[in-house]
Amino acid sequence: MGFTALAVASALMLVAFLLGLHVAAALGVMSLSLMYFLSDRPIWEMLGLVAWNTNTSFILVAIPLFILMGELLLRSGLSERLYRVLSHWLSPLPGGLMHSNIAACATFAAVSGSSVATAATIGSVSLPAFRARGYDERLVLGSLAAGGTLGILIPPSINFIVYGVLMEVSIGRLYVAGILPGILLSLLFMAVILVAAKIWPQVAPREAAVPWAIRLLGLLDMLPTFALIFLVLGTIYLGVATPTEAAAFGVTGAFVLALLSGRVNPTILKEVFFSTARTTAMVMLILTGAFILNSTLAMLGVPQAISRAVASWNLGPTGTMLLLVVFYLILGTFMDGFAMMVTTIPVILPVLKTMSIDLVWFGVIAVILTEAALISPPEGLNLYVIHGLREKLGSEGGQRTIMDVYVGVLPFFLMMLVGIALVVAFPQIALWLPTTMKGK
Repeated sequence: MGFTALAVASALMLVAFLLGLHVAAALGVMSLSLMYFLSDRPIWEMLGLVAWNTNTSFILVAIPLFILMGELLLRSGLSERLYRVLSHWLSPLPGGLMHSNIAACATFAAVSGSSVATAATIGSVSLPAFRARGYDERLVLGSLAAGGTLGILIPPSINFIVYGVLMEVSIGRLYVAGILPGILLSLLFMAVILVAAKIWPQVAPREAAVPWAIRLLGLLDMLPTFALIFLVLGTIYLGVATPTEAAAFGVTGAFVLALLSGRVNPTILKEVFFSTARTTAMVMLILTGAFILNSTLAMLGVPQAISRAVASWNLGPTGTMLLLVVFYLILGTFMDGFAMMVTTIPVILPVLKTMSIDLVWFGVIAVILTEAALISPPEGLNLYVIHGLREKLGSEGGQRTIMDVYVGVLPFFLMMLVGIALVVAFPQIALWLPTTMKGK
């Protein structure tokens, strides 16, 4: 029964995505079809119970709060000040302002929690500056698309919240575990820029060094960002607040910063609340569909069947991890990263437990693989976000297509694979900090 249900579910998912159905609708159709034809359990009672439990979860309240915080920051002017200060420090390096793309994305990720929001915010600030200076546009676009993915690895991360709820893992521990891998990926991305600028100097003209007085004075503009990071992450690490309470602190801090920036008015607030409501509705609808599908598959014995099959292959923990990495990399080329996570991770939970694989370690790897899906052609969402921003600026020098972004992001995607390999080979990159701070 387990493999029959898996085959039917896979076929239904393929048909749904080929038809262009919304992810939540596809998950709902799959769940109802499987329950109706392969199970005698009461369908409507299960649907109501799962939907209620999902949408009333205290932990998941953090999701709309982090989305609201990101929307407020997007309109507060914080990103412009952040990018300017970082560019003063990093632009003299070979590669110039492109290093600021990665550093600004990494820093903004620590107050955002969303990959798309990070890519869109930093991209909208930085792209006009690159056009004026004559940088290689493909590499610039690639650095923004790849840098944006850090928004879901460096805490606070919406994906870590979802993973923690699905797998019943401490979200605070996941947040701590994402810090060093996030720094590692940032350095690897900057290494790509540095090497490219050394080999092909024409891709990034040398920038004049900014006087030290301006650099040091500019650090004052970073204080609001650091204060907001402490409000969100510091309260979690110190045990003062849960992730949901920390998200509420973050919203309050972001609102105060928006007020101080002088950009808050009724029109802006209306845009913020409507955008937050739309995004939250989309995410929660997908999560509800995913939880219903997971319950359906569990009733039909799919996770247990997969666990028994993988155990019979005698791959061991390392072989199993490599198999899962390859599976997710392939899946990410044609499936949205968030949908990929919520539909597959609970199914493989028994496999992870059978192989005694640390769930925090795998959570970090799973989020990095989700990042890879965000910049995997042809379905990578960040690629289309950055291409859309470039289109708003208009074309220069002929026709520009999405292929420019595909080419520009390729070296960063390859470096992301290096990062995945390092975290798989050396688990302490992810586990050392949470073990040190929170014990075993």
